[in-house]
Amino acid sequence: MGSSVDHQFALPSPPIDSVSKVQYSPTNPNQLLVSSWDTTVKLYDVGDDAAGNRMSEQKCKFDHRAAVLACCFSDAEHGFSGGLDTTVRYLDFGNEKTNVVGSHSDAVSSMVYSKDLNALISASWDRTLRLFDPRAPTPEQSSHENPERIYHIDLVNNTLVVAMASRLFHIYDVRNMKEPSQQRESSLKYMTRSLACMLNGEGYATASVEGRIAVEYFDPSPEAQEKKYAFKCHRQTIDGVDHVWPVNALAFHPIYNTFASAGSDGTVSVWDHKIKKRLRQYPKFNNPVSSIAFNCDGSKLAIASCYTWDEGEQGARVERERPQVWIKSVGPEVKPKDWQG
Repeated sequence: MGSSVDHQFALPSPPIDSVSKVQYSPTNPNQLLVSSWDTTVKLYDVGDDAAGNRMSEQKCKFDHRAAVLACCFSDAEHGFSGGLDTTVRYLDFGNEKTNVVGSHSDAVSSMVYSKDLNALISASWDRTLRLFDPRAPTPEQSSHENPERIYHIDLVNNTLVVAMASRLFHIYDVRNMKEPSQQRESSLKYMTRSLACMLNGEGYATASVEGRIAVEYFDPSPEAQEKKYAFKCHRQTIDGVDHVWPVNALAFHPIYNTFASAGSDGTVSVWDHKIKKRLRQYPKFNNPVSSIAFNCDGSKLAIASCYTWDEGEQGARVERERPQVWIKSVGPEVKPKDWQG
């Protein structure tokens, strides 16, 4: 009998081009948003297909005018999306309609929803963070300049982490967006490819295009900063040659605070950053992994496998499996060995 770890299945009606983001609902463990370079955002009701029980289905689809790079939920009935067409769209799942609430002057690269502010925070290559409240007569509430193009943002409680080009990081308290509370440089030498905040609010993990992850802490005191570290991953020696892949995505487990990493090598690993050990590497996928997300109860991991353009057009000409979103049931492998919960 296979363990729950081996239970995985592909969602029906996947996007027809590379997946930019998979994002679970913060309150419903079966609601999943998937944004894609095929210009769509899709909402899925995730079932238990591997066990032959309730089957997953696509609930609705929203179209953009260009590739969609970012999506998130605001509540059970609504979400947001943005991408290369520079618009920020408010998604209504009930009537499958979108409403443009504002725009940036360049691609929308990342977004998070703040429950405390009742606002979407969107980030762009135009170097701004913008706050939107879709219920307001003028949805755009404020705009905040940053020194570089913004690649990724993530939020825990009231702490917003902003990862930019030139390996810059700004940390904001969202209750005071006038200026960042901390300005940092990446601990990694290469371009930032992914970012995720610890759900206990202590810090964040970030990763680069050069197969490394750094674990960072918000507390600026020397004692806290001594705990930060970086490590190599998503690498392999093949016939004596070292191959190094980008780490495309990071996701913290909502209960155990362990985290998963996904790379262009097609692997997903689970790490316990407290003891600096890998807990599990799942079987390799046939394509690079572009995005991952745990659901809110920590029982499932969504994994997007697709071509990530690391090898340019030449790599796109290779015969490949089509893009897929896999749903993996996770078991005790995501739990720290010393868990006292």
